[in-house]
Amino acid sequence: MAPITTNREEFDEIPTVVGIFSAFGLVFTVSLFAWICCQRRSSKSNKTPPYKFVHVLKGVDIYPENLKSKKKFGGDDKNEVKNKTTMPMSSLHLDLEKRDLNGNFPKTNLKAGSPSNLENVTPKLSREGEKETTSPDSLKSSTSITSEEKQEKLGTLFLSLEYNFEKKAFMVNIKEARGLPAMDEQSMTSDPYIKMTILPEKKHKVKTRVLRKTLDPAFDETFTFYGIPYTQIQELALHFTVLSFDRFSRDDIIGEVLIPLSGIELSDGKMLMSREIIKRNVRKSSGRGELLISLCYQSTTNTLTVVVLKARHLPKSDVSGLSDPYVKVNLYHAKKRISKKKTHVKKCTPNAVFNELFVFDIPCEGLEEISVEFLVLDSERGSQNEVIGRLVLGATAEGSGGEHWKEICDFPRRQIAKWHVLCDG
Repeated sequence: MAPITTNREEFDEIPTVVGIFSAFGLVFTVSLFAWICCQRRSSKSNKTPPYKFVHVLKGVDIYPENLKSKKKFGGDDKNEVKNKTTMPMSSLHLDLEKRDLNGNFPKTNLKAGSPSNLENVTPKLSREGEKETTSPDSLKSSTSITSEEKQEKLGTLFLSLEYNFEKKAFMVNIKEARGLPAMDEQSMTSDPYIKMTILPEKKHKVKTRVLRKTLDPAFDETFTFYGIPYTQIQELALHFTVLSFDRFSRDDIIGEVLIPLSGIELSDGKMLMSREIIKRNVRKSSGRGELLISLCYQSTTNTLTVVVLKARHLPKSDVSGLSDPYVKVNLYHAKKRISKKKTHVKKCTPNAVFNELFVFDIPCEGLEEISVEFLVLDSERGSQNEVIGRLVLGATAEGSGGEHWKEICDFPRRQIAKWHVLCDG
């Protein structure tokens, strides 16, 4: 019996040995996984992300080479900033190589062609090396405005332009706006902010922060755009839209500023300018365009099939003449929205082809209390989308909208398509 007892003790020790080896194996696996993660993280931190522009907000610089977007605060005092008319390049803290995106050292002796009609299309210009006459105060005081003209004025926008040849970067600093009209009748103030777009391609769309209850907002925000060749600057234009934020409805449009860059020479350094804000250019086309819609009512399944086919002759949403339209479809029952859909965005076209189908379940028998609203909007990245046109189809709708609705009610299970003229949103 003694040998049997020895074998049992050996069998009892086997699970203990297996457990010890399993624990060591688990620790080794976790350590190896943690080491691999650290290696990957360190390798990612060394790579430079392909940012297109840097936004500098009142001394806060966002680094394009840092994924964590660490902020550094400049040591300039507010009084020093007011006295200085230019910002030194060292305050931007851009630790990039002294080469362009192609790896070459760009030449700094590039010169644009002679300006043509510069006085008609550009505001007052001043160089960095000039005296105190280049300050926004002097620019504003140099223009004499009568009392009648002052009522029609929408304010003045002050900004500066600069091009860095080493970084191949185009910098726009929105300094301030003065003399804005009051959009809030109760408080007699505005909550202004500015949207900026580089035309004609509309690839770069940025906006400032909202400043509360002021008619003289001081933004002092710098937007730096990389990868724009200096030779291409002459072909571009800057479009500024001045708006007032409204919490309960659409933001109020105060006005706009268009600055063509043809003839503006940036090779000599930073350029300060001011421009009067003008009333926004209303769409020149007589209508809002047309929308081709196909409807089909299935009485057996009590469903409504809506096909958004095409849009044509859409008006331009801004001075670029190019819109990024999409259609939002809202289903209403007794004036209450019960469902919503939207199409994909079509880039830069006044004649869009959607061909997108939506199926809505009708909560009641028949279409007497049902209506469908179509909103054609212009997609604006990072801001509120603007309504280009509106169309309503229903039993109470007037014109072609009511006729189309009557046909689908009289002929169920039949797909009926019609063009409709859009009205104001």
